[in-house]
Amino acid sequence: MAHYPTSLLRLVKQISQLPGIGEKTAERLALHILKTPVAEAEALSASILEIKKKIQLCEKCFSWSDEKHCTICQDANRDKSLLCVVEQPADMASIERSGAFKGVYHVLSGVLSPINGVGPDDIRLRELLNRLQNENIKEIILALGTNVEGEATASYLHQLFQKFPVIIISRIASGVPIGGDLKYIDQVTLKQAMEHRRKI
Repeated sequence: MAHYPTSLLRLVKQISQLPGIGEKTAERLALHILKTPVAEAEALSASILEIKKKIQLCEKCFSWSDEKHCTICQDANRDKSLLCVVEQPADMASIERSGAFKGVYHVLSGVLSPINGVGPDDIRLRELLNRLQNENIKEIILALGTNVEGEATASYLHQLFQKFPVIIISRIASGVPIGGDLKYIDQVTLKQAMEHRRKI
């Protein structure tokens, strides 16, 4: 690629830093952008800048939003008594695509991982407990990954929620493979897992 202009090489380098993008793919994408009309390139650039400036965390569930509260938290048709706890906004988006869940969410923004120095104070547990104390939650669904950290976090939360005996605690059912990451699970499997969740 040494024969490319400096500006093109710079773009290839920037694109190659994206997750899952190698140098060859970055080169193809950069060349595609080079060939597109200026208006399309400007629209892409504007979209990237817009999300960096406008996207924030919802003050209630901590998912992505361009307002104080996300569209799901604002939706009057959602069942506010049904709370699904997920690790990241991308997990929430995966469940939404399955169409199997009509409640609301709480994003932990991580999972417990003592080996990596992530403890209870490093994820949004305080905010979750605050919601349980101040909202009429009847059931909590733990929709965390089935890797070691996800299982450990689910177990910790289950113990923590014992102080709320009137709340049903459930875990998404089988269908999600052990070690699976919710972002990469197909919609049918996620739908089945959500519909056949079990009490723990």
